[in-house]
Amino acid sequence: MTAIAPAPPTRPKSDVSSAVGLVGLAGLLGWVVFARSFPDIAAAFDLAVPRETLGGPNSALVGLLAAALPMAAWSVLVDKVHRRPSTGLDWSLVRSRKPDRGVTLVKLAGLWATWAIIACLYCLCRWYWDGQYVFSIQVLAYAAIPLVVLSLPYIFWIDRALVKQRDHTWHFGALLLMRPGWDAEEIKKHWRAWSIKAFFTAFMISIIPFAFRTVVTADIAEVTARPERVVLTAIEAMFMIDVMIGTVGYIVTMRPLDAHIRSGNPLLAGWAAALICYPPLVWGILGDGRAINYEQNAAGWLHWLAGHDTLIAVWGGVLVLLTGIYAWATFAFGLRFSNLTYRGVLTNGPYRFTRHPAYLSKNLFWWCSVLPFLVTTGSPVEAIRNSFFLLVVNGIYFWRAKTEEAHLLAEDPKYREYYAWMAHNGLITAPLTKLWNRFRPRPAISVEAT
Repeated sequence: MTAIAPAPPTRPKSDVSSAVGLVGLAGLLGWVVFARSFPDIAAAFDLAVPRETLGGPNSALVGLLAAALPMAAWSVLVDKVHRRPSTGLDWSLVRSRKPDRGVTLVKLAGLWATWAIIACLYCLCRWYWDGQYVFSIQVLAYAAIPLVVLSLPYIFWIDRALVKQRDHTWHFGALLLMRPGWDAEEIKKHWRAWSIKAFFTAFMISIIPFAFRTVVTADIAEVTARPERVVLTAIEAMFMIDVMIGTVGYIVTMRPLDAHIRSGNPLLAGWAAALICYPPLVWGILGDGRAINYEQNAAGWLHWLAGHDTLIAVWGGVLVLLTGIYAWATFAFGLRFSNLTYRGVLTNGPYRFTRHPAYLSKNLFWWCSVLPFLVTTGSPVEAIRNSFFLLVVNGIYFWRAKTEEAHLLAEDPKYREYYAWMAHNGLITAPLTKLWNRFRPRPAISVEAT
């Protein structure tokens, strides 16, 4: 357990303004409204197109742009993030520095080789060629050539302003081209960042079509007919927001937006705790493998509350609130959401109440929705087993939280200030910290002989 420093007088300022996520959310919801209203729009303008809601996968991709563009524009035009020292850019150098083509070409070699290796790994891993991942691979394949072409002007442009031109990518390119000066630690940092981006981008793209289609094609009359349908649709909408904004975060890792990955988590425990929660590992644990199964004969909240519409509405409201907090915890990051990374410090939004609002709300949601202690067989053993395994899952997320904290505490003094402030002042974190400190082992006190 990290020692708690004295709390600073005020909560440290967030590196991400609250407005960034809100304008991204507005852009996304605006596109959802347009996609749902498209049949009426087509009829009003007498367009010679199928008059159907735009709930397809390509429309979901447009939804990513609808969220990303307002966030990027606000970040640059209002927050002026491109001028921050944390970008590693000094725009005055563009006028005074001569282009160093040698450095830039080495960097391009490193970047393109990285993409080629990632493409090979996608080809080798079978799960990317089945089910929901097929769409993701198709999108990445179509994007490959435009990315390679656009990377040429982008790297040449950004290198003119980059304070430290020999970045992680340059070191990898220098290794490949057998140029002197490369550093193994820099190459490790390069691959940690790109491994995170490659793994999670493919996963996030794979799930956006379903999340988007469910909300865009929902029948309002059918949804409002029953309280449980209202609840389930609202939950789907919250998850759609989480998935869409989160996907943007993995894609838009650009220095001029101060959204680049400054470092990937160097702790093996951090990677283990995170990857165990995602495909393909999660399939063997919570999926077909059922190593940790907390839903055995657990019919869920709707089964146990069936026939009690008032209770369904109240309990469902709690579930919607929890998923709303979960979505808020994602879009509060704006362009910077991603697992296992340090991309600045977020101290506003739900992060003013607890350091891990997403994990807290998600785990409470599972308890409230699954009700693992109620089983259809009536077996107390099964109820205990379900509850135990959900506690194990809760423990995995606690493990994830501590490894993430260890990474950020080592990276940024602002996060250390935030950590200390939350331990003393956080609405949820402060009492939990006091409870944890009451039960954690105390360090032994040594007494020297005089």
